Amino acid sequence: MKKLLIGLLVLGLSPQLFAQVEELSEVTVYATNYKYLNDVNSEEVASIPVRELERKVANFDVKESEFYHDDYDEYIVSFYIPEGKILAAYDRDGKILRTAERFKNVNLPLAVKNAVVGKFPGWSITEDIYAVTFYDTRGTFKKYKLKLENGEKTLRVKLDEKGNFL
Repeated sequence: MKKLLIGLLVLGLSPQLFAQVEELSEVTVYATNYKYLNDVNSEEVASIPVRELERKVANFDVKESEFYHDDYDEYIVSFYIPEGKILAAYDRDGKILRTAERFKNVNLPLAVKNAVVGKFPGWSITEDIYAVTFYDTRGTFKKYKLKLENGEKTLRVKLDEKGNFL
């Protein structure tokens, strides 16, 4: 019985002894659009679809697309999801030059919610639009357009990402 158990143990471990080891080639990662991601991604925007689409825009390789041609200096590409869209301009190397982003009914940052509650107690947010413009040379501007309702009254307000009314 002992010999049978030892034999089964040796037989069970023998495939691992003959496992193949393959060395993988080196991979180089280029962070072409890190500035865009750093500017538009903030911890305050908790909406997952927005973050996912912004990552897709940053990782898009214009050189691998079917419409790439060396003669053009700029490429305009549109990205869509049900919650919104991003229009991005890339240079011939794949760097993002500018974007225009618009999303509906996203999760609002706490600063925006607190500013609305503080200034308009008793009002509720019924619709919101999150708009972002990014320029490689000028940076990012984020704006929230909110529709507030209190009974039969309707009010529209604009705020930045820090909760300041515009």
